[in-house]
Amino acid sequence: MMERKKANTLEELLKDCPQNFAVLKMFTKTWTVVNDPLYERIACKISGGSDSDVMLDVIWRCDRESKVTYVWFDTGLEYQATKDHLAHLEAQYGIRIQRERAVLPIPLSVKKCGTPFINKRVSDYLERLQRHGFMWEDEPYEQLARSYPNCQTALKWWCNTAKSEQFCIAHHKGLKEFLIQEKPSVRFSCKCCEYAKKKVGNRVMNEGSFDLDIIGVRKAEGGPRATAYKSCFDRRSESWQEDRIGWDTYRPLFWLTNEDKRQYVEAYQIAHSACYTRYHLRRTGCAGCPLGRDIQAELEAIREFEPKFYAACIHTFGASYELTERYRKFKAGQV
Repeated sequence: MMERKKANTLEELLKDCPQNFAVLKMFTKTWTVVNDPLYERIACKISGGSDSDVMLDVIWRCDRESKVTYVWFDTGLEYQATKDHLAHLEAQYGIRIQRERAVLPIPLSVKKCGTPFINKRVSDYLERLQRHGFMWEDEPYEQLARSYPNCQTALKWWCNTAKSEQFCIAHHKGLKEFLIQEKPSVRFSCKCCEYAKKKVGNRVMNEGSFDLDIIGVRKAEGGPRATAYKSCFDRRSESWQEDRIGWDTYRPLFWLTNEDKRQYVEAYQIAHSACYTRYHLRRTGCAGCPLGRDIQAELEAIREFEPKFYAACIHTFGASYELTERYRKFKAGQV
């Protein structure tokens, strides 16, 4: 393992940097942002995933005055491997990672509000329909709008009358037909993320009076989080120097490709958690979440390496796992 040390100047930092333009640009931008005297309190959100490992290394190297606070959200449903990795990171970098508990742990959130299904957008629309007592009816929009007058947006999704195809249920092959046939009694919701991460994040930023929020989003990673942003930096407002309400957001890894990231990991000998090195997961994300791209492979790994955690996942998301599998088979059987 290579010795990790902070640089005193940007020139010193770049001297041993991989000859990769994206990495050079990232270091230059990050050094400028992190050491800006306007930012007196900086929060860096750590997840324990592979992108997060790279981000922590970048921020630590650039944080000349050690003013960054590292924060991890305990959602109430986490890999033991991730918890062990956090302890390893603390020892390796000589830092303390602040653990923050969920406003409502995921198991309790799912029990109280409902389970996610397909993706967050679908879960939200289904929750809205259920809230108004929807009976999974295959009727024209005009008729359903009279029956459920306070559910217009979700009904447009259900009836495929929204302006964009991505906001129509037809975007998911056979889903409408499946739900009409299934008439699921399980409650749907994507509130678990809101209570375990979003609300916690806002609370941390407000209570800590942080000026800057650093998160590990990469555009090349894809998905809603990556496509929601157009650049690596967001200001709280145009007049942010006068108006100190809120905080700026910085995404240091935003422009790194998979190859850029690989070169960085190799150059600085970044070690990832057992979720990657032993379980061979492609990504960690929200552990056991039924919205995961490779949830079946993830569950098989959890069952083998963390059986107690597997039992917790089944208890929490079992109904969604089963419904998702039935939908997958239904969709495959359609011509």
